[in-house]
Amino acid sequence: MIRHLYVHIPFCARICPYCAFYKDLLDRSQTRRFCDAILRELEQHQGGAISRSPRRTGEHRSLSVPSTIYFGGGTPTALNMAQLEFLLRGFHERLDLSELVEWTIEANPGSVSARKAAVLKKFGINRISLGVQSWDDQLLKLLGREHNARQAEESFSTLRAAGFTNINVDLMFGLPGQTIDQWRLTLDKTIALEPDHVSAYCLTYEEDTEFFMRHASGEFPQDPDADTEFFELAMSMLETAGYEHYEISNYARPGFASVHNRAYWLGKDYLGIGPSAVSTVGVRRWQNVCDYRSYIERLVSGESTCASSENLTDEMKRTERIALSLRTGDGVRASDLKPFAQQTNEFIALGLLQKSNGNFVLTRKGKAVADSIAEAFL
Repeated sequence: MIRHLYVHIPFCARICPYCAFYKDLLDRSQTRRFCDAILRELEQHQGGAISRSPRRTGEHRSLSVPSTIYFGGGTPTALNMAQLEFLLRGFHERLDLSELVEWTIEANPGSVSARKAAVLKKFGINRISLGVQSWDDQLLKLLGREHNARQAEESFSTLRAAGFTNINVDLMFGLPGQTIDQWRLTLDKTIALEPDHVSAYCLTYEEDTEFFMRHASGEFPQDPDADTEFFELAMSMLETAGYEHYEISNYARPGFASVHNRAYWLGKDYLGIGPSAVSTVGVRRWQNVCDYRSYIERLVSGESTCASSENLTDEMKRTERIALSLRTGDGVRASDLKPFAQQTNEFIALGLLQKSNGNFVLTRKGKAVADSIAEAFL
């Protein structure tokens, strides 16, 4: 039985120049049709209608009783209140939510209001991931964000006032021209607000983005030493403030680690709904078409939304398990690293890896070069 559901809502009021996820400018004339399509795809999968390869095999898995749901994007809260209410009610009507422990929605500060927060709360959303990115207005402008620092703080307060007791604040570091003092102030401001969870990501220059082109041209150079300094400052300040560094980019107060994201890192089966969404069930992985108009038309005409699929080999699953587990506080199983005894011993000697509870985990020093260590095992 699949217990984890991801829903991709690609609409954005503005396209951020660094974002590589599938997204499109908000088109109010299409959003109701899109919500209809999401619910139609959910119906196709609901109650045992999920196959490991959509419409290709007879193997079915049920998603009638999910334990986590995650609405990502794009900007799910770019939908208006009527559309959000329609979509959320549709999930309640189609799924048994009696065992749901976490329902997350990503929100941009520019699209949060007291009335919208009340709708989310009413329909059972219990975790908000707020895309603040920075508390510096100049950096927010560089990132193409539609909000400023004041709006972000107001949005956080609005969500707290609506009764949300599990709020994540998304931050970014390693931005073009960003100073260590700017990053320290952003961390100070975040800690002062006392969110329940903090995600702190280093900017990566992804292909097919404006930032990638500016990086390739030399306008936005990358400084690995500075990125390491930003990362180490985040670890130090957030851990001192009582947050557990339970995954390379994620920090949580006790009891507030993301249940949904942990499922990914542990290699659990999950279903993705919406344009570009990826699903992994058993040894099958597939991705929906990366265009919401085509996605809608396929569902209306009864065609599969699947654009590509693959079988995962044992080696692929082992490699993924190592790469993901190594990023977490629990670490990677010792048995998975048996074929890499030499590399493992070298990393232990260098103080980058250590044994803990039968697993190998990154040391504080090792966390700063996690990707390089993972590559040695792949």
